[in-house]
Amino acid sequence: MSRARTLLIWAVPATAIAIALAAAAASPLLAWRDPVYIGAGFAGIVALALLLVQPLLARHYLPGLRPLQGRRSHRIIGCFLVIAVVAHVAGLWLTSPPDVIDALLLSSPTPFSVWGVVAMWALFATALLALFRRRLAARLWLRGHKALAVVIVVGSVVHALLIEGTMETVSKVVLCALIIVVTGMAVFDLRLSARRPKPR
Repeated sequence: MSRARTLLIWAVPATAIAIALAAAAASPLLAWRDPVYIGAGFAGIVALALLLVQPLLARHYLPGLRPLQGRRSHRIIGCFLVIAVVAHVAGLWLTSPPDVIDALLLSSPTPFSVWGVVAMWALFATALLALFRRRLAARLWLRGHKALAVVIVVGSVVHALLIEGTMETVSKVVLCALIIVVTGMAVFDLRLSARRPKPR
């Protein structure tokens, strides 16, 4: 692969994430928010950004990384993803406990809360599944991980798109679109690889 193509593949997700973060940091709405709420919001934005990185690492779409490096990075980023989501929810809890309780009980009047909570529990289930990976059959692990990943991505993207907040609209839509495309590619590749006959 040429160096120019390698740089382009790395530059696209990096640029989309950087622009989304920079646009959110420049939002005029931040002037009316307290630091804890701002921190919680950016933890959510970081979590959304990490969802773009995860399938790129899992399916070795980033040139220059060996498969083992990609898998290790995927696990590390997964841990940071869980931490970011916990920080997001904890910060929102500190600023408005009743809203978080309503969201966790799926009784919130705001639809984006329900999508976010579904994605959150799917993420936690994925982390739990990863802890017991060695005790599970490989096929069961892959199917479970793939199904939960789809729930996480769909829930997170809908959650983000429904919120009219700190994130700038165009950069948010672009980031979410990239997440959907890359995740779809990864899931499709997994299905193809599962159907390929194994060498005897």
